[in-house]
Amino acid sequence: MVINWGIIGCGDVNEVKSGEAFNKVEDSNLIAVMRRNGKKAADFAQRHNVPFWYNNANELINNPTINAIYISTPPIFHEEFTLAAIRAGKNVYVEKPMSTSVESCIRMKNAADENNCKLTVALYRRQLPLYIYVKNLLESNELGAIRYVRLTILQPVKPTFVAESETFWRVDPTIAGGGLFYDLAPHQLDLVYHFFGKPVQYFGIAKNQSKQYAAEDIVTGIMLLQNNVFFNGMWCFNVTEGLQNDLFEIEGEKGRISFHLYGSKVELYRNGKAETLSFNHPYHVQQPMIEKVVDYFSGNGINPCSAADAIESMKIMENFVYGKK
Repeated sequence: MVINWGIIGCGDVNEVKSGEAFNKVEDSNLIAVMRRNGKKAADFAQRHNVPFWYNNANELINNPTINAIYISTPPIFHEEFTLAAIRAGKNVYVEKPMSTSVESCIRMKNAADENNCKLTVALYRRQLPLYIYVKNLLESNELGAIRYVRLTILQPVKPTFVAESETFWRVDPTIAGGGLFYDLAPHQLDLVYHFFGKPVQYFGIAKNQSKQYAAEDIVTGIMLLQNNVFFNGMWCFNVTEGLQNDLFEIEGEKGRISFHLYGSKVELYRNGKAETLSFNHPYHVQQPMIEKVVDYFSGNGINPCSAADAIESMKIMENFVYGKK
C-alpha cells in the first residue's frame, strides 16, 4: 500500500525536519500541501516538487488521491483538522503537542477509534539512534536499579532551536496551550514515559517571572516513576544569553548516563570509567519516525506513538502548569 500524504501547515518545520522525508520513505509520496497564505503554499510546493497546493484545508483533505494527513499547524488547530481528516476517512499524523488540552486530545483519540482511523503523534525522538541506544541501555540493566532522573532546560526568551514563525505564537496560550514549555516538553516528557513507563505520581509549579509574554516562562515538576525512581525537572525560559543548558541525566546504582537533548553525544559512566558516544541524527530528523508511520498506516507495523501515549505527557504538562489532576 502506498501512502499519499497531504500536509496541512507547510511552515518552517517542514522545510528540513519532515517535509521532504515523505518522498524519501519507501511507499510514501507527498501529494499536496496547504497553507492559509496561498502564495507561500505555492512557493513550498514549487521548491519541493509537490503536485498540488491549497490555501483551504478542507480542499486538501477531500483530495481523493490523498489517504493520509500530516497536521503541522499551531496546536489550536490540531483537533479541528484531525476530526475533519477522520471524517473523510484519512489516517492522521499530528505534530506535538497533540493539542492544547487533555480534553481535546481525548476527543481526537475517541474519534479515531470510533471511525477506525489511525492516529499517530509526531514524538519522533523515540526513533532517533541516540534515544534508541539509551532505551536499550536501560533495558539491559547495565546501570542497575535507576535511582533518579534529572532534566534541566535553561534557555533565553527565544531559544535558537525553536522553529521560526511570523508571530511568536508559541508563547500565546490561546494558540499553543501554554508557553515554550508546551512546545518543548512533549518530546522530553515523552522520553521519560518511553524509558520508564507511566508515572505513579507527579505535581509541579509554573510562573511567569519575566512578564515578557502571557505564558509561564518557568516550570518545575517532580514525579515518582515506576520502581520508585524519582524525577526532577526544571524548565526556565528567561535566562541570560550564554547561560543556556539542556541536560537529561539518569543515575543508576552502577553508573550514570547523560546527554544534551539538542545535541548528539551521550556521556556514560560505569565500572569506574567515563566514555563519550557520538550519534548522527538524520538530515530530515523525522524520517525514521515517518518510516514507522508509513509501515503502521500500511498495515505492516505497530503505532510508533499512539494518541494514548501522547495523552500521558499532556496530563503531566497540564498538571505542572495548570494544576489539573
